[in-house]
Amino acid sequence: MENNDLTKFKELVGKLPFLKKEIAKVIVGQEGVVEEILIALLAGGHCLLEGVPGLAKTLMVKTISEVMELQFKRIQFTPDLMPGDILGTEILEEDHETGKKFFQFNQGPIFANMVLADEINRTPPKTQAALLEAMQEKRVTYAGQNHALPDPFLIIATQNPIEQAGTYPLPEAQLDRFMLYIQLGYPSEKEELEVLEKTTGTYRPDHKKVLSGQEIKQLQDLTRQVHIDSELLVYINKLIRSSRPATTTVQAVKDYVEWGAGTRAGQALILCSKARALIHGRFAVIPEDIKTLAFPVLRHRLSLHFRAEAENVQPDTIISQLLK
Repeated sequence: MENNDLTKFKELVGKLPFLKKEIAKVIVGQEGVVEEILIALLAGGHCLLEGVPGLAKTLMVKTISEVMELQFKRIQFTPDLMPGDILGTEILEEDHETGKKFFQFNQGPIFANMVLADEINRTPPKTQAALLEAMQEKRVTYAGQNHALPDPFLIIATQNPIEQAGTYPLPEAQLDRFMLYIQLGYPSEKEELEVLEKTTGTYRPDHKKVLSGQEIKQLQDLTRQVHIDSELLVYINKLIRSSRPATTTVQAVKDYVEWGAGTRAGQALILCSKARALIHGRFAVIPEDIKTLAFPVLRHRLSLHFRAEAENVQPDTIISQLLK
């Protein structure tokens, strides 16, 4: 790395602790979840966030966008939502001077830096699939025309793990497009007491903007420059291949996994490990980065068969066995 890049690295990375501090003014606890969302942003991926109602998922995402000067949009997914409601539609306009009529593309709510797709599993596959091109290509195609999405661009989709009546499970192809599958748990007793105290009184958090969109793009570029040793690359490759029943020596995989993770999982694990190293002020990946992120990277990429469901074996249990 050149000296100029090193100086830029130190300046930008030095802002990350302040970023977390500003978010913590609004969001009590959940440091791990906030860090994983930031990791996905720096790695250039998208998140699937799962948690029961009332855990401030929307507030968390909105706060993260505010402290980074990012445009935020929220889409409430419902059974009657159509692709055009997300991507946008063409509207017939008229030139007042010439009287000539023409079609003008009216951008949908997907055109934002950070998009919260709330309860994504409440809408049919046709509408879910409308996000695929946006997530992968970071553009929208309408009537043969390409419309670039803002940069940086991050989709955070939420789903409720409890209520499954009237929901449409995400197809495997779309699940794989999410870089991380983040599980949001209940706060600790102390954290919950602090939330109750702050949100029912006169406390009004005043959080400041820490990073600009341009600085986030620079951090995304720096993330890819983070060093990862060849031995760790081999380790990640073996980890991913061991998640597949046909090429594994792990008994839990043979017993419970129908389909293992694909190559995209290895790419995601490498990029996320680099992003975590950057967030922790390092310019090299260490084994702890890989082991921490193996869970959110792999848990939605392992397809378990009926025996796992019958014996209540969860993906995280399989991943723990893989890491051993």
